[in-house]
Amino acid sequence: MTIARAAEILRSGGVVAFPTETVYGLGADALNPQAVARVFAIKRRPPDHPLIVHLPDVSYLKDWACDIPRAAYRLAEKFWPGPLTLILKRAAIVPDNVTGGQDSVGLRVPGHPVALALLEKFGGAVAAPSANRFGHVSPTRAEHVREELGNEVDMILDGGPCQVGLESTIVSLLDVHPLILRPGVVSRSMLAEALGEEIEMGTAEKITLRAPGMLASHYAPRTPLHKVPAAELYERASALVTQGQRVGVLTRQEGAPKPVLSPFEGPGLYYYLLPDDPKDYAHELYDTLRKADARRLDMLLIEEPPQDEAWLAVRDRLTRAAT
Repeated sequence: MTIARAAEILRSGGVVAFPTETVYGLGADALNPQAVARVFAIKRRPPDHPLIVHLPDVSYLKDWACDIPRAAYRLAEKFWPGPLTLILKRAAIVPDNVTGGQDSVGLRVPGHPVALALLEKFGGAVAAPSANRFGHVSPTRAEHVREELGNEVDMILDGGPCQVGLESTIVSLLDVHPLILRPGVVSRSMLAEALGEEIEMGTAEKITLRAPGMLASHYAPRTPLHKVPAAELYERASALVTQGQRVGVLTRQEGAPKPVLSPFEGPGLYYYLLPDDPKDYAHELYDTLRKADARRLDMLLIEEPPQDEAWLAVRDRLTRAAT
């Protein structure tokens, strides 16, 4: 009944927040420009910043994109439903405000049972960015959406905490060679294996189109956030507390000052321990940032994550959050 009601709201031009395996999305009928405009208004999102279109299954790909390369179907077969967004040449039916006025469109089939049930019941595509104010920390629980957007959303579907916790990998297939625009849990090596070729990582010089999550400052808490090497965390935090500031320290379990086995607080100092495994860390990151942000501290210090590929998506989000 809840899914049916949500689908009816979408058909009537309403806006529904729903869970995906990555983060909660703020969805509207992708073919209804007025409904899509409401999403932009609720998020306070710049109108030239494109949305990702969520499809019920891969058969919808040909309706929303044209000149589709073989690589798109190979990646879709391997990773859909799942946390991978493909940037392709848009089909004629795609409204301009979905793409930010560009000739390309971002498409994916989400890997969450509630999202898939909603898309199937709706019987079409849903344009959905993350269900939060533009530039802020993405929501990974229904309560995050309620806290931030409140009654501006017509309905919130509660599917529990998101499994992945970070936004999807975005890959552009507009040129001869695929280009990663945003890293995610579908890694560069996984993409290379699926396509049988090396995949380039996008840089400011290589990326010529706008895509979700590409701004230098994004995914940010309201509290100023600084990345700090593990060896300097305690000293930096102690110095700030001595100056009268209230400081939150986010560190991995392995790097926490000993003996710290669980979050603790001292006068002006608040610790948040995150898992040492990159997937578990990603799952907990946004929820932890929101909890720390809710304390209205003066500063958040977060331990620099490792440099290996498994932590690439986390590093990307933290770099943007700290800008």
